[in-house]
Amino acid sequence: MSLDLADDLIDFGAFARTPLVREPFDHLVLPGFVPHDAAVAAAAAFPGPDLPGVLPAPMDPPHDAFGDLLRLIRAPRTSKAFGEKFGLTLDPATLMVTLRARTRPVDGQIHTDSTTKVVTALIYLNTDWSDDGGRLRLLRGPDDIEDMVGEVPPIAGTLIAFRRTDNSWHGHKPYDGQRRAIMFNWMTDAAAARRELRRHAVSAGIKNLFHFG
Repeated sequence: MSLDLADDLIDFGAFARTPLVREPFDHLVLPGFVPHDAAVAAAAAFPGPDLPGVLPAPMDPPHDAFGDLLRLIRAPRTSKAFGEKFGLTLDPATLMVTLRARTRPVDGQIHTDSTTKVVTALIYLNTDWSDDGGRLRLLRGPDDIEDMVGEVPPIAGTLIAFRRTDNSWHGHKPYDGQRRAIMFNWMTDAAAARRELRRHAVSAGIKNLFHFG
């Protein structure tokens, strides 16, 4: 992938210029992380079944707007940029990339991520969002969805990224319907990434569809 194409798909410059918010945990929100035209094209090419839950991303995606974005997320350049932002060494071999296509009313309960995750990032791929539900909230604690420091509408091209800690509480109000996102996590090690991807593949029942092995 050429440098010019990479910069058309992800605005690394804007990412570098966006400071981390340190309280209550390290995070950043960046609308336009994927520029508008690229985000709309990737949303139109979003693959796979319209299923709830976490789906493993295709390992060998087609050469379309979505597939090119997926390849760039997996490229060493992206791990390097996120590592520099969070002050960590992030190895592409530890990267787990999954998809979320649909949200159920039971989803979005307040939680922190598992201890096997080091950094979590989501790129949303919904062309518009008017509903009060489904907007990710970054929270001060585990007990009140209204006690937030920020709320992120899941609009196409918007990035939310945060460092996993014991107090990285987040969640959203209930929403039932299509809510598309690419989620990528740098895990504690490559074995953890492989293990979680296998688990999601079995759970979703799509091993053959997405050529995951």
